[in-house]
Amino acid sequence: MNVTVTQIPAAEVLRFDAVDKSALDALLARFALTVVRIPPLQPIPGSYWGESEAGLRANILYVRADTPLHSLLHELSHFVCMTQVRRAGLDRDAGGDDAEECAVCYLQILLADEIPGFGRARMCGDMDAWGYTFRLGDARAWFEKDAADACSWLRHNGVTDENDRPTFRTRP
Repeated sequence: MNVTVTQIPAAEVLRFDAVDKSALDALLARFALTVVRIPPLQPIPGSYWGESEAGLRANILYVRADTPLHSLLHELSHFVCMTQVRRAGLDRDAGGDDAEECAVCYLQILLADEIPGFGRARMCGDMDAWGYTFRLGDARAWFEKDAADACSWLRHNGVTDENDRPTFRTRP
C-alpha cells in the first residue's frame, strides 16, 4: 500500500516566482534548455498535466509564475534523461519507461540542491504535498533507502557520476 506523507499543503509548494531566476537560468543553460515565461492564467504549452505544471517542447521549458518548482525540475530531468532522438521530437509527453521515470524523480531531487533556498529536503516535501507516491511512503524515504535502481540508471546513462552527483550532461 502506498501512503503519502503530506507536510506542506499543495498550495504552499515553492513556485517559480519565489526563487532566484539567475540560479535557475544558469542551471537550465547547462543543459541548453531555454525557459519561456507564460503570462498569468494563460495555458502552458507542452504541459502534460495542464494547470500550472511546466511544459516541455523540444529544448524549450514553459513556465508561469505559479508553476511549482518541483514541476519545472521534473520536466528538466525528463529532458536530461531522454535520448537525443526523443528530445528532438518532444512535445508534451516525455515518454520513457518506469525505470526512466524513477531516474527522473531522483535527478529532480539532486538538482534541487542547485537552487538556493530549495534543496533536497524542501523538494521531497513539495513532492509529497503535490501527490507523488513512493513504495516507502514518501519521497525522502524512497530517495534515501529505495532508489538504487534509479541511481544505477542515471550512472549507466552518464547523467550522474560514480558518487551519484549530476554530471550536467544529457543522455546521448
